[in-house]
Amino acid sequence: GRANAVHRPAATTEGIVMLFRALLVLAAGAPSALAYQARPSKVPSPMETKWPAFVNKVESRVLTHPIVQTNAYTKWFSKGDMSEPEVRDLVIQFSVFSNLFLEAQLAKIINAPSLEEMREGKEILANELGVVFNNAKKREDLSRARPAHPLADGLDHEIVSVEGSVEGGTFHFKAGHYEWLLDIGAALCVDFEDMGKRRHGCPSTLHFCDALRVLYGSEDTETALAASFAVENWAAAGFWDELVEGWKGFNAKREKRVPVGFWTHHAALEAQHADHTMDELKEVYLAGRIQDEAAFLDTCDEILDAIQVFWDGLDARRLGADPPLPSKDYSVGGRGYTQHVPFPE
Repeated sequence: GRANAVHRPAATTEGIVMLFRALLVLAAGAPSALAYQARPSKVPSPMETKWPAFVNKVESRVLTHPIVQTNAYTKWFSKGDMSEPEVRDLVIQFSVFSNLFLEAQLAKIINAPSLEEMREGKEILANELGVVFNNAKKREDLSRARPAHPLADGLDHEIVSVEGSVEGGTFHFKAGHYEWLLDIGAALCVDFEDMGKRRHGCPSTLHFCDALRVLYGSEDTETALAASFAVENWAAAGFWDELVEGWKGFNAKREKRVPVGFWTHHAALEAQHADHTMDELKEVYLAGRIQDEAAFLDTCDEILDAIQVFWDGLDARRLGADPPLPSKDYSVGGRGYTQHVPFPE
């Protein structure tokens, strides 16, 4: 019994030592609570702290602008009850916008603050002119699905895509967006010489086109950023879909269809961008590139007001009402907007 009494403490001591060693091994493999507490948490940058308040201002100003919320002209157009003179007027005025947009996009490229943004601008301009997006996977999928041929919308989807890059893309005259409008005009008996020139634009259309050149293509980076953001939100607001619906209704009443590829392509293109506008704004804001928030929001309002004038002008022309008066003269040399453009017959 005495021997056993002496032996128990030794065994207990050995067990304690083994347990302690095991605890040391465990501790070496996992950080302690103290170690977690010692790690400093990430401190938000000043711009990250200010972002929620800024985005609230943006949502209350830009996303609630009347032309972003609703468009009286395209809502009417979506019903498909237009006359041929009314659709001719839309096509002619839109052809002026489409052609003069090239000036604004070129100005944006020239005034780009970085090589990356210059290239982004070139992507848009080159695609507008007819350089198709290089999307080999889509072309491969389509070639397996069916032989190449122009679809009912008037576009050859073997070459035309809304995804990819113009890098390595191929130029096609018939992939130029303006030529799609010319095809629509031809189907409506509107000749080449009656489309796309500045002289064909009514005052509200020219005011909008000039505002794009001055604001969207501005040499001032913050002005250009604001105008781009506002234009993207307008383009993603659904008016393209309303125009597509209207053309479907119009074609349903005609024996010979009008090609609608210009409208369907842009509707699909803007659907690609719609979800990214706020993310892109956040990236720009956190980089500290928006220093004057009030001026940014004012520019957004200014370009959206010009867009409103464009659509209200189209609405007034179809109703035979007085056109909206542009609040500002953006024309080169202050020529103003006084020319009279008769409504098509």
